[in-house]
Amino acid sequence: MSLHRLASGVLLPGFHGTTAPDWLLKRVADGLGGVVLFGRNVVSVGGDDDPARDAQVKALNAQLRDVRADVVIGIDEEGGDVTRLDAGRGSEVPGNHALGAADDVGLTRAVAASIGARLAACGVSLNLAPSADLVLTLDDPVIGVRSFGSDPAAAAGHVAAFVEGLQAVGVAACAKHFPGHGASTVDSHAALPVLPRTTAELAAVEFVPFRAAVAAGVRSIMTGHLVVPEWGDAPATLNPRAVRVLREELGFTGAVITDGLDMKAVGGDLAEGSVRSLAAGVDALCLGGEPLDDDGLQWLVDSIVAAVESGVLPVERLEEAARRTAALGAPAASVEAHDPELGLAAARRALEVRGALRLSGPPVVVDLAVEPSIAVGDVPWGLGPYLAELVPGTSVVASTSADEIAALAAGRPVVVVTREAHRHAWARELVSTLGTIGLDLVHVETGVPGPDLGAGARVDTHGGARVCLRAAAERIAAAL
Repeated sequence: MSLHRLASGVLLPGFHGTTAPDWLLKRVADGLGGVVLFGRNVVSVGGDDDPARDAQVKALNAQLRDVRADVVIGIDEEGGDVTRLDAGRGSEVPGNHALGAADDVGLTRAVAASIGARLAACGVSLNLAPSADLVLTLDDPVIGVRSFGSDPAAAAGHVAAFVEGLQAVGVAACAKHFPGHGASTVDSHAALPVLPRTTAELAAVEFVPFRAAVAAGVRSIMTGHLVVPEWGDAPATLNPRAVRVLREELGFTGAVITDGLDMKAVGGDLAEGSVRSLAAGVDALCLGGEPLDDDGLQWLVDSIVAAVESGVLPVERLEEAARRTAALGAPAASVEAHDPELGLAAARRALEVRGALRLSGPPVVVDLAVEPSIAVGDVPWGLGPYLAELVPGTSVVASTSADEIAALAAGRPVVVVTREAHRHAWARELVSTLGTIGLDLVHVETGVPGPDLGAGARVDTHGGARVCLRAAAERIAAAL
């Protein structure tokens, strides 16, 4: 195999469009490792028309597989807040934190199998999920409800179950973001996090879910752009010691995939980051966040080839990486039907209610929207439309003034909805103020539950997925 084909074989770029452009099809024919799909590659279909949406993704993937049957087709379909197939309306399944709250590994396995069956039917071979990170600080800005929770052993059981569910229907799973993002207070999309952890602490805590994923046979693991001071200044993605720990101490033998190499935590030149990650022992290079064109891909291929020719990157290392990447491309041999009803049932089981949830009449709903993380993207969020559908007379207002909300309520109950209020001082203060002015107040938290802010009743959904919001609306409507 030529060096150029080997270099192409480790690349997993993103691209623009809901059909495959001609240049991309040519790249696939010439040995491109594969692609990663994002919400921009999925037609936004109104209402609940999953078949129409999925048919478009299936047709797109069929274009790619008609050129080369074993091309890797990846996607971030974590469920919950991070969804690509349902980016236009919100996920049909709850995410990890909700599944952790339900605390039934059989349910987690079933939800993952349902996600996998849907992906397999669409022609996807690799799901960049589950997140094996833990919630280790409430100041974490990027993982949050993408994690199964804070307890390493409990989270490990769910990570293993998710891997088993996905891979049982023929879709490769990817545990991420090694060595674990949960103790960070920095989003690696925007800057380089330095973990305040020793190797011994990582081994006792963060590594536990990753070990479970390896034991469950996970076919790929994603590195995080995270600095562990004991391992040097380079983030794990570019760090040979991080990959050695993953291989030698955790016993992982599958494909190691980078988190997006265009994220700011990597910094510098994209070609340099590609070569350094391969030299460190990583196999597949995820380049999806910023879509590339044909010229951009050629630049990367040429840079990798030049690194081999100059002796910076051993050809044996590139051959190994291309071989491991290719192993993620086989489409599912058989497809089971996914269960569109399972997600709502799981979301209902995840709900937690504190206090006396009673409403004296149709409420005023205040959805306190905050900027989502880059990983989540612009997915619809908010309880108002769901509660208005179930309770005629419900009002949905956008005010963030306590006095104005009280005036609009005029004695009616108020439902205030937040997304990790503990991380946003203005939202936290507004909820606390509303709780002191005599309102009949219900606080719905859709992120990782933070401290009690003084509402008469509290509903924790453990996620902002469409089904989590629907389940909360049902529970509140039943309180009338």
